[in-house]
Amino acid sequence: MRLEALRKQYGAIEAVAGLSFEIHEGEIFGLLGPNGAGKTTTISVLATRLRPTSGDAIIFGHSVRSGVSQVRRMIGVVPQDIAVYPMLTAAENVRFFGRMYDVEPAELERRINELLRLVGLDGRRDDYVSIFSGGMKRRLNLAMSLVHRPRLVLLDEPTVGVDPHSRENIFQIVRQLRDRGTAVLYTTHYMEEAERLCDRLGIMDEGRIIAMGTLDHLLADLGCAEVIEIRGLPPTADLSALHCAAGVCRVEAHDGVTRLFVTSAAHVLAPLHEAISGSAERVYVEIAPVSLENLFLQLTGKELRD
Repeated sequence: MRLEALRKQYGAIEAVAGLSFEIHEGEIFGLLGPNGAGKTTTISVLATRLRPTSGDAIIFGHSVRSGVSQVRRMIGVVPQDIAVYPMLTAAENVRFFGRMYDVEPAELERRINELLRLVGLDGRRDDYVSIFSGGMKRRLNLAMSLVHRPRLVLLDEPTVGVDPHSRENIFQIVRQLRDRGTAVLYTTHYMEEAERLCDRLGIMDEGRIIAMGTLDHLLADLGCAEVIEIRGLPPTADLSALHCAAGVCRVEAHDGVTRLFVTSAAHVLAPLHEAISGSAERVYVEIAPVSLENLFLQLTGKELRD
């Protein structure tokens, strides 16, 4: 599956600004970005719910512009907002979607049993969905998206508001999909999820991909091995020595936290001590390896918000 200079514009607002990248079979591709970055719009275009302004996406040989019916048969979509029918049972929800995709009746009944077992709802198959928890509804939503054996699955924030058990169950299912050769596009606000699940990552901001690659490659490209977080510094603290210190890649301040991205924390201990020694208040210092969250902050200057 590949995107070719894909754009989606709403008047003067360019929600998706010329995206070009590929997702391979048997790969989980994580799409990260703050609210308003264009992630959900991208998924809506790939799902053929929105028509692109220009460019295209080719889903296993079929265009989202000219091959809508073919594309829809090859994709499964798990939307950010839960999309289940509360007055139907779990089995009836899956059966309804299977009929929409013209799954042969005998095969459909096998798929209902298989998928409800996969998502841990086989014991609740005949219960009405109206009494399900949020996590159970999300797991059912995932089962519904898989009923026709899609080759590409689009997961838009699939673990928002779910309990820890449901989250782990969803992780396990996503890994199984990858292992069976399915291509997965996974958007999330949770850095830990992206680090645990995704084979490659695309960081998106203001409709554009600003970095792409494996986590190891992205962190290596950053050029900084460690981050020093300082809390409690007074606004008048003199940080000029830190800005000039050898091995400091970047200094940033956000919400009362000063972060130093450094090649080695050992090289900046002297100027760091100088900066904090004049403070009358208690100052807290934490040194850690650079993480995906640190990388995201440095690239976008923004935090992911739940």
